[in-house]
Order: sequence, then structure tokens, then C-alpha cells
Amino acid sequence: MDPKQKIFKILNQADTVVSGETLSAELGISRVSIWKHIKGLVQSGIPIVSSPKGYRMTRDPDSLMPWEFDVWQDRIHYFQETASTMDEAMALARKGCPDFTVVVAQRQTSGRGRMKRIWLSADGGLYFTVVVRPEIPMILAGLVNLAAAIDVASLLRSLYQVDARLKWPNDILVNRHKICGVLSQMEAEGDQVAHMNIGIGLNVNNAPETEEPIAISLKALLGRPVPRREILVAFLDVFEKRILTFDPLAVIEEWKSRNVTLGRQVRVFTGKDMVEGTAVDVDSYGGLILRLADGTRQTVMYGDCFHQ
Repeated sequence: MDPKQKIFKILNQADTVVSGETLSAELGISRVSIWKHIKGLVQSGIPIVSSPKGYRMTRDPDSLMPWEFDVWQDRIHYFQETASTMDEAMALARKGCPDFTVVVAQRQTSGRGRMKRIWLSADGGLYFTVVVRPEIPMILAGLVNLAAAIDVASLLRSLYQVDARLKWPNDILVNRHKICGVLSQMEAEGDQVAHMNIGIGLNVNNAPETEEPIAISLKALLGRPVPRREILVAFLDVFEKRILTFDPLAVIEEWKSRNVTLGRQVRVFTGKDMVEGTAVDVDSYGGLILRLADGTRQTVMYGDCFHQ
């Protein structure tokens, strides 16, 4: 590690102010050099406060800066603003970035959902894309999308006691209001998945309901701001385990136990066609099985689903 990295590590792990003398002794360099390195760290955006007693790194529980993520920090790519975390992640994936590389943004200017719908991405929301390389055949890729939604919904319930439910194929609802959307893009090698990018937009401290009456945020539900970093870290921890030990049958059963789509009359728009019927089941690949008006069944693998 170079001096800046050593200083960062010491301050990041310290619970109190660390004196210039202590840093100088630890690194074996002068206090003047320590001050210069500290200045360089501050200029790079690291929140270090100086005082007569020494130096202290401030911690913001809502910060999404890479150095705040401890074991995940080497895989976090942070943008104050970007068109789309999905686009940034796709570029990294094609260059061979490590599994579970994460692109996160304070805001997106061209955030999108399924069917290229606009996803509002104002300050305060949690917008990120995870690059995963599951060792599964391409036909099972849709289940990864369902798994991500399951894990987000589970965290909302366990961390915040929010009754988050799953709407096929990629939405999370609370009391019929949308709080989260999941979008995936995939590239394949033969019949195997080369990489998948799982994009998630979660309404946390933003106010989407001002422009989308059917939307809701965690802040509105709880009546207080919520630190976004704890949500992201918790999701990455559970989703990594999920992908490394991927169990298609478990995904299907978990999704069924928390969904609000099955048993309802729905319309699904695929971009070319519209299918209407009663949602009765999901198949082993995550497709939605509909019972049509004439009693026949049809499976829809993708599309925008609207509850009637």
C-alpha cells in the first residue's frame, strides 16, 4: 500500500481522532508528508476532518462512496450523475470486470425500466446495477431477475417491517404502490449466460409520488430518512450467496409465497401483443401462466403486467 492507502486504512478503522505523530510513526514519514497526503485524500473526496488533536474520518450512513463499503469497496463504482447505471455496468462487463461489480449513482438522467419506460431517478433514491456471472443455462436467466426482487423484498420486510410484495415480473409493491423495479440485461456464450446485469431502482428518500401517484418511498412509509448504504450492503451480501448457490426451485417457491399476481385477472403487453387472462402459476423458467377466457392456457415469458 502507498502512504495514502495506509493513512486511509488507519483513519477508516479508528474510532477516535488519530494524531499526526501517530500517523508519522506508523508510516515512518514526516508530519509534513502526512499533512500533504491528507490534503490529497480530502481533494479526492474522502471526508477527513483536521483538528489540533489530529485527523478523523467522518462517516455518513447514507454515503454511497466506495470507501464506505468496507469489504465491497473494491467492486463499487460510484457516479454522482450518469445516464444509466445499466449502461455503465454493461461497458464494464464487456471489459471483463469481476463478478459482483456494482455501479451505483446518486441520480440518473436516463433511468429506465422494462419496455424502455422512464424510471424517475431523483436524489435520495437507490439506483444501482450488479454484474453477475451465474453458471446457468440461458433459459434460466429469468429466474435471476425474480431472485433479485425476492431478496430486495425480503430485506424491506426484515429491516423495516414493510409488507413488500412481488408483482410479476419485476416490481415490488407496498399496499399496491410501487417501491422498487428490477431490470436485467444479459449476454450469452452459446447456450450459457456470459454475464447478467441486474439493475435496481428503489425509492428510499426520494419522493416519486409527486410525479407518479402509484409510487411510494421508504421515507414516506416510515416517516424518516433511511440510510441507503445499509440497504445496498445487505442486498449484496444475500444476493451473492443466492447466485453462488443458485437454486431454481427455491426461487420459484419463494416468489410464489410473496407474490400479488397469481389469482388475479391481468393484462400483459409484450410490445407486439396483449394477452389477457387469469394468472394461475409461474413455470420452471419464471414465465407467467395465464388461463384465457376460453379455458386454454398460455405462458408469457416477458412483458408489462397490469393487474385488473
